[in-house]
Amino acid sequence: MAKVFAKNLSNKQVMATDGTELGVLNNIVMDGKTGELEDLIVKPDIGLDTSKYQKDGQYIIVPFESVSAIKDYIVVDKTMAKGLPFDRD
Repeated sequence: MAKVFAKNLSNKQVMATDGTELGVLNNIVMDGKTGELEDLIVKPDIGLDTSKYQKDGQYIIVPFESVSAIKDYIVVDKTMAKGLPFDRD
């Protein structure tokens, strides 16, 4: 994946590979020791069924490993983004 500046990700739309609009990127979780990106914190689209996603208050948590492209949208593999346990320390 090409380099993308974090400031260019602010308020970017997050979409699944099947075309479902998940919502708008609110924040990113990074491992402070390794610098590895771990999760996207997404404000879900009003019509999105969030029951199969990990949640943090009003936001859904999408593992960064599910990101397949970052261009006009952040595209994530929906099968990898759903129902994963939030087991990071």
